[in-house]
Amino acid sequence: MPDHNYFSNLIWQIADLLRGPYRPPQYERVMLPMTVLRRFDSVLASSKAKVLAERARLKGGRVEGEALDQRLNKAAGQRFHNHSPLDFEKLKGDPDNVEKHLVSYIKGFSKNVRDIFDFFEFESEIERMREANILYLVVSKFCDVDLHPSMVPNEEMGLIFENLIRRFNELANETAGDHFTPREVIRLMVSILFIHDDKLLATPGTVRKLLDPACGTGGMLAEAQNYLREHHGEAKLYVYGQDYNKRAFATAASDMLMKQVDHNGAGNNVRFGDSFTEDQFAGETFDYFLTNPPFGVDWKKQQKDIQQEHDKRGFDGRFGAGLPRVNDGALLFLQHMIAKFEAVLPADQKHGSRLAIVFSGSPLFTGGAGSGESDIRKWIIEYDWLEAIIALPEQMFYNTGIGTYIWIVTNRKEKRRKGKIQLLDARGLWTAGGSEDNKRSLGDKRRHITASQIAEIVQRYGRQTDGGTSKTFDNADFGYTRVTVERPLRLRCQVTVEDKARFLDACPHLLDDVQAIDETLGREPQRDWNAVWSRIEGVLHPRKSRWKATEQKLFRSVFTQRDPDAEPVAKSGRDEGYEPDADLRDFENVPLKDDINAYFKREVRPHVPDAWMDRSKDKVGYEINFNRHFYRYTPPRSLEVIDAELKRAEEEILLLLREVTD
Repeated sequence: MPDHNYFSNLIWQIADLLRGPYRPPQYERVMLPMTVLRRFDSVLASSKAKVLAERARLKGGRVEGEALDQRLNKAAGQRFHNHSPLDFEKLKGDPDNVEKHLVSYIKGFSKNVRDIFDFFEFESEIERMREANILYLVVSKFCDVDLHPSMVPNEEMGLIFENLIRRFNELANETAGDHFTPREVIRLMVSILFIHDDKLLATPGTVRKLLDPACGTGGMLAEAQNYLREHHGEAKLYVYGQDYNKRAFATAASDMLMKQVDHNGAGNNVRFGDSFTEDQFAGETFDYFLTNPPFGVDWKKQQKDIQQEHDKRGFDGRFGAGLPRVNDGALLFLQHMIAKFEAVLPADQKHGSRLAIVFSGSPLFTGGAGSGESDIRKWIIEYDWLEAIIALPEQMFYNTGIGTYIWIVTNRKEKRRKGKIQLLDARGLWTAGGSEDNKRSLGDKRRHITASQIAEIVQRYGRQTDGGTSKTFDNADFGYTRVTVERPLRLRCQVTVEDKARFLDACPHLLDDVQAIDETLGREPQRDWNAVWSRIEGVLHPRKSRWKATEQKLFRSVFTQRDPDAEPVAKSGRDEGYEPDADLRDFENVPLKDDINAYFKREVRPHVPDAWMDRSKDKVGYEINFNRHFYRYTPPRSLEVIDAELKRAEEEILLLLREVTD
C-alpha cells in the first residue's frame, strides 16, 4: 500500500496545473480545499445512498437545520455528510457544467463542512480556475487520487495533509511565519512539554487536554498528537485550537475532521475567533498549552475590550497582572493561557498544567519596573511558574531572522526546580538549510535543528546541570528594586531689569512689592534661596502683602537659576530636608538580593554625597537579560595583527590600481 509520501507527491504534482493563473505561494488556496473535498468524497462514498434515502424520507417534514444535519450525519456514520447526488466521478463526467456542479456539491455538505469552505473562500477560487480554463483539469486529476480510508487510514491522511500544509507554507515563506512554525521547533517544544510526564502519560486510560490559542493551520496540535502516538500510544491527548485567520482556521478544522478527531461530539475542536475578545474556551481548563503567537502583534483593535477586562475583573479575568504596550500583545497570550491552568489536585486527577510558548526577545526585558510587561514577569516569577527559557538559533523562522525563545511555564514544577529558573542557550546548535527535507534556505529561514540536536537540547534541559550552555538561577536573581535617587535643588537668585519686566508683565499689580524687594536685595547674585525668601517675606509682611502660591512660584522661576555652587533649597513647612531637583533625579536598579541601604552607600554616595533615596517611590521589577548571563568575552586583536592586515589591504588596493592604470 502506498505511504503518505506517495500521495503527498501525487497531489503536489497536480499543483503544477495552477502555474500561470496562480503564483506558487497561492497554490494552497486551491490544493488544500481540494484535498479536503476529495478525502470527504472518498470517506462518504459507501454511505452516500443511505444519506440520500434518509434525506428523501425526511424532506418536507419538521426535521431541519441542525437536527437534520445530525440525522444525516448518523446515516453517514460520520460527523459530517453530503446530501448532494453528485460526487467526484459525476463531476468529472460533465466538463461543461463542472463549475456549477462543484458549487452545488459543496453546498450539499453539513453546516460544519460548509463553514470550512466559506472560510477557505473557495467559491472565488472556483471562478478563478474556470476563467483560467483549468477547473475541469484540476477536478479530474483529483478524481484519479484514491483517498478512500481503505487505501489511506486516518493517521496516514493526517500525515498527507500535514505534509502539504508544510510544503505550501514553505512556498509562502514571506507570510508563513504568521501561522506556521517550523516542524523541528514544534518537536523540541513538545518534547520538553512532556519531558517529566512519562509516568503520568503511561497510566492506562489517561486522558489529557491541550490548547493552542493561536493555532494557525494546526501544526502544533498535529505534532503533539504525533508525539504521544509515538511515545505513549495508550494515552489520549485531546487537542483544541483557536485562530482568527480564516484560511488558517479552515485548514486546521479540515485536518481535525479528516483525522476524525472529535472529543466532544460537536466536531468543533478548532474554533474561529479572536482569542482576546472572543474566547471560544471561556471557563475551560487544560493540561497542556502550545503556541507560537505572531511576533510583535498589535492589539489596538482589541484594546478597549482588553482594558475593560483588566480594569473591571482584575485577577478574576485573564489580564489582571498587567497590560503590555499596545504594539506587542505576546504577553497577553501568556496570561490568556495561564488563566486556563488546571489546579494541582492529584486526588481529583488534576495534576496542574504545563505551557510552551515561542517569543521574540522583547518579552524578556521590555518595560521597566512598574510597566505592564515587568508586572507580568513579576507575577509569573513570584508565583514560581517560570520553569525555563531556551534561546533558539537565529534565522530559524520563515519571516524573521531575529532571535527567538521558548518559555516553559507551569504550576507543577519538580521539587528540584522549585524557586529556580533554568536558562538554556541553544543558539549554537543548528545546521544550515531550511529543513532536514529541504537543505536550501527558505526566505529568512537559513537554519534548522536536526533530530539529534533536538535530543541534545532535551538532554541538557533534563539534566539541568550548571555550566556552559545551561545555567540555573534563583527566581530572585531576575528581580530588582527601582529606587529613586534625589539630589537637592540649588538656586542662585538675582534681580535684573529684564526679569523684572517679564514678571510684571504677568503680575502688574505687584509693581510696588517688586520695587521694594529690588531695593532690599540689590542686583548682586545670591546663592542661598532660603535666606533670600526670608528677606522677601520681611519686606512683604510690613506691607501686608499676601502673594498667592502661583505668584510666589512665578517669582522664583523668573528670578532664579540652577547653580551647583548654591546652597540646597530647604523644603517649606514642617517637612525636613531639601527640595529635590527633578533635573538631577536618577534611578538605581538594586538587585533583590542586595541590601538597598548598603548598595546606596557603596554605589551612589561616593559619587554624589548630597544624594538621598525617596523610598516611597520604590518599584519592584523583573527582567531576564539572557545575553548578560551567557556573554563570552573575546579579547581584542593586537595592534601588530591589525597593522599587518591594513598593510596587506593597502598592497592589494595598490595592485588593483596599477592594473587599472597600466
